Amino acid sequence: MNIKITLLLLLISNYFFSQTINPEKLDHYFSYIEKNNLGVGSLSIFKNGKEVYSKNFGQKNIPELTYNKNTKYQVGSVTKMITAVLIFRLIEKNKLNLNTQLSEFYPEIPNSDKMTIKNLLEHTSGLGSYVVKDGEVWVTGKVNDKEIMDLIIKQGKSFEPGEKVAYSNSAYYLLTKILERKYEKSFYKIVQSEIINPLRLKNLIPFKANQKNIFLPYRYENNSWSMLKEEIDFLNVIGVGDISSTPYDLNIFINSLFHNVILKKETLKLMEPVLGKENWGRGMAIWDFNGITFYGHGGDTLGSHTILIYNKEADLSIAYNTNGERIKKEDFIKNVVNLLYNKEITHPEIKNKL
Repeated sequence: MNIKITLLLLLISNYFFSQTINPEKLDHYFSYIEKNNLGVGSLSIFKNGKEVYSKNFGQKNIPELTYNKNTKYQVGSVTKMITAVLIFRLIEKNKLNLNTQLSEFYPEIPNSDKMTIKNLLEHTSGLGSYVVKDGEVWVTGKVNDKEIMDLIIKQGKSFEPGEKVAYSNSAYYLLTKILERKYEKSFYKIVQSEIINPLRLKNLIPFKANQKNIFLPYRYENNSWSMLKEEIDFLNVIGVGDISSTPYDLNIFINSLFHNVILKKETLKLMEPVLGKENWGRGMAIWDFNGITFYGHGGDTLGSHTILIYNKEADLSIAYNTNGERIKKEDFIKNVVNLLYNKEITHPEIKNKL
């Protein structure tokens, strides 16, 4: 009986949301954020495949900052969801399958004869994170592929494949290399031909040297914003965390994914986490907001942060980018969802002030 009541309440909640969206509440929230220097970034909300709300906030608090509607943010590990989609496109073409062993491509990797494409996608491979060496992020300067592969081999396995879930940057580095071998072209060109061109995306792009019109990262200290002195060299994280985008184009991507434009319905099902059993699927995670379920991915560089999530029941997606984070992206997006569903803001700096 309780389950039926819960399901009814969720249906009612989604129904009321689908009928109304309150831009005034969102405007008030972002006005407060900007006025109190609590963040710098952009947000886009899509409903039924169309943008229904967008906001840039905080930029005017950085006098030297220049930007326009095409200025992109580094999206960090949201890149991994795109890499996963590309892997599944190969699977749809019967050029790869989830049970293909890593040893077919990289037998030198410890335990590769037990690791599958599925393990790599869902972070159950047992591989570690090559971006961290001796406890520090070391990919801020140029690193060559041999150095990265040597570190992945040296780090080895921390558990047997499928034993548990542990987020692995190394797994997605290897998936990217497999993509390049199977497509016989660079990750940049693969994304262009398989994602950007078909979806007509104008402001989503993999990293390339000397690219322009990208938001640089800032931090707040001594009551003002200052540019971050160090950032990842994105050539070191191709397919892992190199893509930049506007929130609008991120929303186009995730809506195309869940509306089965990029992948077939049955293929998308393989990507998704199994509700009640998994937090991570094969290239996307579950985001739960008090029973309201979103699917998507988050991303972090040393100074930029992103969340891209989609709710099936309401056909609703939210893309959030920041290059000046003071409220953790998870708390920030929770506030946005709460406002959309007419719930109370819970962040201590904002509660009772809106």
